[in-house]
Amino acid sequence: MATTSIWFWLAFNAGVFVALTVDLVQFKHRDRELSMRAATHRVVIWIVLSLLFNLLVWKLRGPDKALEFLTGYVIEYSLSVDNIFVFILIFAYFRVPPLAQHRALVWGIVGALVMRGVMIWLGIELVNRFDFILYLFGAFLLVSAWRMFFVKQKPQDFGKSWIMRCCLRAFPITPTFHDEHFKARVNGRWMLTPLALALIVIDVMDLVFAVDSIPAVFAITRDTFIVYTSNICAILGLRSLYFLLVKLIDRFIYLKSGLAIILAFVGIKMIARDVFTIPTPISLAVVVAVLTTTIAVSMVATRRENANHKDTAPEK
Repeated sequence: MATTSIWFWLAFNAGVFVALTVDLVQFKHRDRELSMRAATHRVVIWIVLSLLFNLLVWKLRGPDKALEFLTGYVIEYSLSVDNIFVFILIFAYFRVPPLAQHRALVWGIVGALVMRGVMIWLGIELVNRFDFILYLFGAFLLVSAWRMFFVKQKPQDFGKSWIMRCCLRAFPITPTFHDEHFKARVNGRWMLTPLALALIVIDVMDLVFAVDSIPAVFAITRDTFIVYTSNICAILGLRSLYFLLVKLIDRFIYLKSGLAIILAFVGIKMIARDVFTIPTPISLAVVVAVLTTTIAVSMVATRRENANHKDTAPEK
């Protein structure tokens, strides 16, 4: 943080605030579900904004820091796809209407910004004071990769989770939605709506995922500003990415395997850093190659499967 001007920090966070404000204002004037085309446009806009910021980092901090940001951003953005799998399950469990999903994701992002900022600061402090923690982070990422690759995930029952039990005990909750409101006055009493519960679960799950994603960036850089900004830029594009992928997620059948490979690669990079150093450009190339390959193979495999189903389907 000492090498980055305080004005750079303030300017970045001000830009994030403006972007979220514009997004909320647009949402209030939108009375229909976000289409695939609109979601694609927004994903492109967020990516372009992140790349423009990357150019600014290049100009102010140099090419090495710009490459670190780009690598961290690609890692965080790819790992955020795993969040989307869980968001789909959360919204399905609470039966959240499409318009309400948008508002829950926006405020979920606001909560994630605060929590990740705190986690990044704590993580940097720990790594700077206790260098051996990087080895623990690397081992943790290898375990996470192994579980993602080999352990079959059981369907989650969010109704029985500890956070739901705490909410049910602490707050009065109405079983019905009240438009896109998080609380409603029922029989003279303020109560949380199911949308509020969905938002709470989303923020808790993002905190869980951050335990994997933030240490992954530490394998690339320990620069607090680069770690923070790459995380935030990836999170800002998560909502639009959700609406783009929600109807295509079944086609990415090998994506989790690709994410597991990325986590394993980053974990090995952290553990073996005293034996051999993997340059940042190579790390970026590996991550991009794994993502491109798994997405391409997934799309080809599911296209063939769909074609076979059409060929074998009985004629009406």
